[in-house]
Amino acid sequence: MKKYLSILLALAMLVGLAACGGETAESGTAPEASVETAASVEEVPAEESSVPQTEDSVAEKEDSSAEEVQEPSPVISDQAYIEETLNLKNNPEQTWFYSADGDAWTLDVVSAVVYPELPEQQGVSVCVPGAYVAGIDTDGDGKEDVLGADAAEGIQGSLVINYEAEITSTNGQIYTAKTAPVIVNTGAAGYGSQSNSQAGSGYAGEGYINVVCGNRGKQDFYTDENGETVYTGDAPSCLVDQKNAVRFVKYNILLGNLPGSVDYFVTTGGSGGGAHAAMFAATSNNPDFYDYEIKAGAVGVYECADGSYSTTVTIDGVDYALSDGAWGCVAYSAITSLGEADMAMAMEYYMDVDYDFNTPFQKQLAAYLSETYMEYINGLRLVAVENQVGFDLNGDGDMEDEIPMTIECDPEQYPETNGYYGTYLDLWLMEFQSNLQWYVDSLGYAEDWTWFGSDGSPMSDDEVAAMTDLDRTEAFLEGRYAKSYTGFGGPGGMGGPMGPPPGGMPMDMMGGPPGMVVGTPDAGTTQASGSGINSSNYGTFEEMMEAYAEDIAEVQNGDEFGKNIAALYNPVNYIGAEGTENPTWTRILMGAAEGDLAMMNSLNLQLHWLEAGTDADIAWQWDGGHVPSEILGDSLPLYVDMMYGKYVDGAVKVEKPEPKPQTTNGTDTEASGTDISSWVQLDGEGKVSFTLADAAAYRVAGAAKAVPGFDVIDYGQEDYVFGSLTKDARHWNSILLDIFEKYADVLSPLFNQE
Repeated sequence: MKKYLSILLALAMLVGLAACGGETAESGTAPEASVETAASVEEVPAEESSVPQTEDSVAEKEDSSAEEVQEPSPVISDQAYIEETLNLKNNPEQTWFYSADGDAWTLDVVSAVVYPELPEQQGVSVCVPGAYVAGIDTDGDGKEDVLGADAAEGIQGSLVINYEAEITSTNGQIYTAKTAPVIVNTGAAGYGSQSNSQAGSGYAGEGYINVVCGNRGKQDFYTDENGETVYTGDAPSCLVDQKNAVRFVKYNILLGNLPGSVDYFVTTGGSGGGAHAAMFAATSNNPDFYDYEIKAGAVGVYECADGSYSTTVTIDGVDYALSDGAWGCVAYSAITSLGEADMAMAMEYYMDVDYDFNTPFQKQLAAYLSETYMEYINGLRLVAVENQVGFDLNGDGDMEDEIPMTIECDPEQYPETNGYYGTYLDLWLMEFQSNLQWYVDSLGYAEDWTWFGSDGSPMSDDEVAAMTDLDRTEAFLEGRYAKSYTGFGGPGGMGGPMGPPPGGMPMDMMGGPPGMVVGTPDAGTTQASGSGINSSNYGTFEEMMEAYAEDIAEVQNGDEFGKNIAALYNPVNYIGAEGTENPTWTRILMGAAEGDLAMMNSLNLQLHWLEAGTDADIAWQWDGGHVPSEILGDSLPLYVDMMYGKYVDGAVKVEKPEPKPQTTNGTDTEASGTDISSWVQLDGEGKVSFTLADAAAYRVAGAAKAVPGFDVIDYGQEDYVFGSLTKDARHWNSILLDIFEKYADVLSPLFNQE
């Protein structure tokens, strides 16, 4: 019946649809809220919204005569049915809950698509600041019938939006229901599934709209109409479900059903969620993902009879472009790009000549992977523009140069790093130094720390109040402190000492709780960093190579849409690529000593984004582990407000407030800091420096994962991405297979030998 209804609706509305080459109304407006919501929401001729033609098809067009006008290709997917169904006003189950504490309204979970395979994982919830809501319309007359004070429990009905209300954030930025940023929490912990849950109210006080969605992931399956069990956890299901949720929210903003701006969507998450926040931004509205969105029945992306796509929605007979893209991104410990991960992690460990690898096999493989990474980086031909990355890379006294990024190797000249040096590693070192410099320069924001004198006794309140910036820096480098854990919880809060996550965000959206099962647990895959066994899955090196070759061939043969799903999950393939809407800005925060991903991965993303014209920032928190919290005066709202002030005309120019240094010492009785003064140099002006070898040693000292790769030697980063009904991991990294085949005579005897 659903399909019959969709066909009838599509036929009834076909005349009014302008998609896929049809006419677009020359005049007319969407609902009042939608036109004023975003400058980029325009009436779009369908030929401009379709996927770019191939070179052959373009040539055919150029060869045809001017008199030959091709008839528009009709939509063959169910546009009318989808848009009718996903219009929130048509949802009789639309239920809102009011939180007096947070002064916010939260939409109970609704389906983000019309054809979900796993309804409990393909839903979406939205939290709206109370100031933007006049009340709930329960009878469909467009007027509020229920106010927040009267909403003791869930109320079924539609929002009545107050477009005149303003909210001033804690940082002084001003938002309205038409201009508010939309914060999208991306889950997919460990690239796994995420159950639907309600959005939290933690961002409401800042004036933001919060979106939380579920997603499919590894080990997921469903039963089809024939009763067959079908695996649905492969890439890009996690990412596509998040894209579909964003389409749903943007569509309902255009309809006037939800407040917020379609122009200012910000993705954020931690660990696997951080990876998806970054990948979402990197793949914004790229056509490679349309087939998967269409299959799920997403709004605003439709297949046309000629194989092209329409990315418009029709509102009152007028077409409006609808993108699944992001304006900005704040990713915490983004575990991406996986394609580079094994090589990059290996090099970061291998540059520490004193690092004690678990097994001879791992050490030898790390050497091969490091060499391969050098070749890989040199082949990318990356360029760092000094005034973009913020460093005088060639030391000529200005910031006006463009420096090619290269890695070189000379074991005799650079034995302290196993031979590796070059401009790429110079930049890597400068990022580390810059992070420590930021840390010591920000110690004025420290709250409730206990500072100790050179004799080891706690300082008096007067002594703490009299500390200069240089005094605090020296005390920190000498370890004469005990921290209090205050800061913005963020996705990195993890419910630990930094406090619970904002907005009631579920723990598994931020990387998963401690003890989360990863890899191939049924097969007993080795995960412990101290294990002397390279693989519990394979008895011989040759057996592992055979599994690699078989799995890689399967992945490279393509999925149901003929796509290599490993390539879909590599953001480097999409940043700046044709068809991608690059975000305006991105920020990736990593823990500088975390073992879950190489710092080089975020560095590469930054360089690619800068080249594509995106304002890209990376930060490696000096004492941070995996998914670190914001500290020392920084926060996600501060960064969002700063970017809003920087890129939105008429917005408030927000700056980080000046610190209010401590005047009262903490209450700890013993210092707990680490003395790093012996290898960090400090000049008289408070500037810190250290060597490349020292940076590598610091970086690996705090990491606690097997090397090379992510958790397991025989899957590396791959254990989080692709699976089947019988196993939750498949090999796909052809670079590793190439190394195995090329150096089999050396690696085979070392395999599983302690």
